[in-house]
Amino acid sequence: MQTIDYKEFDKIQLIIGTIIRTEIFEKARKPAYKIWIDLGEEIGIKKSSAQITIHYKPEDLIGKQVICVCNFKPRQIADFMSEVLVTGFTAEDGGIILATVDQTVPNGSKLH
Repeated sequence: MQTIDYKEFDKIQLIIGTIIRTEIFEKARKPAYKIWIDLGEEIGIKKSSAQITIHYKPEDLIGKQVICVCNFKPRQIADFMSEVLVTGFTAEDGGIILATVDQTVPNGSKLH
């Protein structure tokens, strides 16, 4: 495994936000949702495309806090601009389990 120093890690903006809206992403090549995330006053509401359909239903995601990478370049996916990367871990069945927190924290908080 390659190591990095803290300065390199600190460049990655890992921010917590709350999912406020979801839709099935009909035009995605692989099953996915369109997700809108409130990332606090400084960043605002950002969109993401997430392949998390195995373990989550759109309506169950509303209000869930998720950890996002906020300083990747936006990425066009079909007709949708994904502005942040929602993070997660691959489960044994190949589905993604979202990275989250066990207690509510303010939207916009940075992971340290």
